[in-house]
Amino acid sequence: QLQASGGGLVQAGGSLRLSCANSRRTVSNNAVGWFRQAPGKEREFVATVSWNGGITQYAESVKGRFTISRDNAKNTVYLQMNSLKPEDTAVYYCAAGLRSVAGSDPSMYRYWGQGTLVTVSS
Repeated sequence: QLQASGGGLVQAGGSLRLSCANSRRTVSNNAVGWFRQAPGKEREFVATVSWNGGITQYAESVKGRFTISRDNAKNTVYLQMNSLKPEDTAVYYCAAGLRSVAGSDPSMYRYWGQGTLVTVSS
């Protein structure tokens, strides 16, 4: 499974960097996506990156503020989150895609990891 980390409490306008690591199996050949779920809401897509980092896709709500990247040598995917807003508060999950490129549909992903909580105060 994948393990997300790096969450915490931050003030609006602040930044956090989330990491998604897998110590058991390599995901260097798979797309990796970030999703989030706020209290009382459904899980939603945040961002995805292709196997080699060449293709990225973002939800409209985070475009220009979040950046997804990966370091395959470290088997880790990152989500840099800047200009955070209270509405970004959620548990963030990462997941490995079924293929080398994936989109926003959760059914394209497997190996969902434990989430990390991000709380943005106003």
